[in-house]
Amino acid sequence: MSGPHRAEDARRGAGRWLPHPALSVMLAAVWLLLRQSVAPADLLFAVVFGIGVPRLAHDFLGPPARPRALVRAVGFTFVVLWDIVVSNVTVARIVLDPWSAPQPAWVPVPLATRHPLAISLLAAIITTTPGTVSCIVDDEAGQILVHALDCRDAAALAAQIKDRYERPLMEIFG
Repeated sequence: MSGPHRAEDARRGAGRWLPHPALSVMLAAVWLLLRQSVAPADLLFAVVFGIGVPRLAHDFLGPPARPRALVRAVGFTFVVLWDIVVSNVTVARIVLDPWSAPQPAWVPVPLATRHPLAISLLAAIITTTPGTVSCIVDDEAGQILVHALDCRDAAALAAQIKDRYERPLMEIFG
């Protein structure tokens, strides 16, 4: 066998061993960070863990994500982390101030993306940012329902979520 068939078989073989290469690397790195060690036994277990878990969970995970804009994804990570810190301070101020009068609201956010991973990440980002929780992703209506602890302008919050999170996710995943 030679030519294109050989290259295709090699790619398919690598796909069986590493069905989700980014997840494999991340799991191995997290294991080493948790163990705070690069001893041979920990390195070996990290490799086994990084290869084994994605292979066992492959049928549940679906196809691997292929981000198109890796540099944008790194920058976006810092934006999300910053927003989580700022939101923590804002929520603490609301909770600790006896005279605060938060205005909770349900906010429908129309979705422009249909990429399943981008929608899942958007819901996760909304939920991990204190003061907001994503409650329902309505595929038929093409929207996500968000509960906000303090929302004075629902349209502005929806626009902020779309601009700050959905637009970059669409750039990253297409």
